Amino acid sequence: MNPNKKIYFASDFHLGMPGDNKSLAREKKICEWLDFIKKDAEEVFLVGDIFDFWFEYKYTVPKGYVRLLGKIAELTDSGIKVNFFTGNHDLWMKDYFTKELNVPVYHEPITRTFNNKIFYIGHGDGLGPGDKGYKFLKMIFTSKVCQWLYTRLHPNLAFYIARFASIKSRLATGSSDEFFLGEDKEWLLSYCKEYSKNHQVNYYIFGHRHLALDLPVNAESKYINLGQWLTSSHYAVFDGNNLELKKFQSIS
Repeated sequence: MNPNKKIYFASDFHLGMPGDNKSLAREKKICEWLDFIKKDAEEVFLVGDIFDFWFEYKYTVPKGYVRLLGKIAELTDSGIKVNFFTGNHDLWMKDYFTKELNVPVYHEPITRTFNNKIFYIGHGDGLGPGDKGYKFLKMIFTSKVCQWLYTRLHPNLAFYIARFASIKSRLATGSSDEFFLGEDKEWLLSYCKEYSKNHQVNYYIFGHRHLALDLPVNAESKYINLGQWLTSSHYAVFDGNNLELKKFQSIS
């Protein structure tokens, strides 16, 4: 890392939810956060579910989100690297971000090293024990055949169906994700502990859980969950020595 530079992480913006007005207000806050961090950001990781729904046709993407897309372009044009991870709500992303914004898109967790600290970064969906129903659905959603069949639908119908299903899913979940259930029931923490048996990692960075968490995995590593921006605005920052979980306070 360059001296005086930092690495930033955020996830689960869920833009598009629960409606246009609240989503727009949240998008403006996210852009304010990106303006806030660009003074010392060396790299930014957007760790999944940035959109509550995203699907790319060959020549069509969901309309909206121009403020966020423009801000990301501003960052990458200035030399700040931005990385995008797909989540369970926006896993149908292809190469639009890469071509238009110079942003690499990751569909699986990756490992990166900064100042001799090893980071394991991913959205977190489908990892750990249990949740077999979702894991089966993910196999269907990521199937090339199923995706090809879905593109046979007109975008107006395809986007309507997906948005309706997404809203129903979020309403069904409610706020249950936002309660700490104890370390033994935190399935991403269980995944980290199991993974650490055979891999050296200092920081596990995940989203998906919708609860900001900073928990020890072992003596050398931590599990950081980035929370969500639907009702909160947590993010993590690495200053070259330490990783800290913070909450952004808008000044507007």
